[in-house]
Amino acid sequence: MEQYEKLLEEAYGKVKQTNSTGERFEIPKVEGHFEGKKTILSNFFQIASHLRRNPEHFQKFMLKELAAAGQKEGDRLILNMTVPSSKINQKIEEYVNEFVLCKECKKPDTELIRESQSRITFINCLACGAKHSVRSKI
Repeated sequence: MEQYEKLLEEAYGKVKQTNSTGERFEIPKVEGHFEGKKTILSNFFQIASHLRRNPEHFQKFMLKELAAAGQKEGDRLILNMTVPSSKINQKIEEYVNEFVLCKECKKPDTELIRESQSRITFINCLACGAKHSVRSKI
């Protein structure tokens, strides 16, 4: 019985803990403004940290989906065209559905794992343990 408890403690030590408080997950809305023909997204990197995703990955997805050129400047993302906030929020929602939420339990407690030998990116759920592949080329 003592060995079982020892193995159980070891297993609990290897399981990653989630930071979720059980509250309902809300997709953050973009804040920004227009400067001439450019769109400035002022809270872009706060959204990426709220989603717990790499800002470069998130930026690459947004630029491709919006078909816009852009660059980061400090904590802001600058798009070289005018894009309405409704369209940007729609693309953020698509990103969350594809790269953040678990396909099984619909919880946001996930992480992206790229397996080097197969070059496939997986979304690994820390809540239920499910593992699904996602498109690796953005």
